[in-house]
Amino acid sequence: MGIPASDIEKQLNDFRLTTAEILYHMPDAYHLLQSFVWQELDKAPDFPVLHTFLDYWERNLDGKLHSVRIAYARLIHPGELRNVDGEFRLH
Repeated sequence: MGIPASDIEKQLNDFRLTTAEILYHMPDAYHLLQSFVWQELDKAPDFPVLHTFLDYWERNLDGKLHSVRIAYARLIHPGELRNVDGEFRLH
């Protein structure tokens, strides 16, 4: 088993901050919908981390899924990283 990637390594490998609004039916009152917000670094367009979470939800939780809305954004853009050419020391 390898060392897990840090958040910065994930972002450099095109993982994006993914937010999902999950609507699900209340177990005791099926006609009512409840909202749940999930947020994690995930890789678009397949969203493997979100799919793993939704699979867990369907296997282990009572609230049946109604719908999922997804939004995602890059946190680090290619033009924001550059090599350091020098170092200046004070004292």
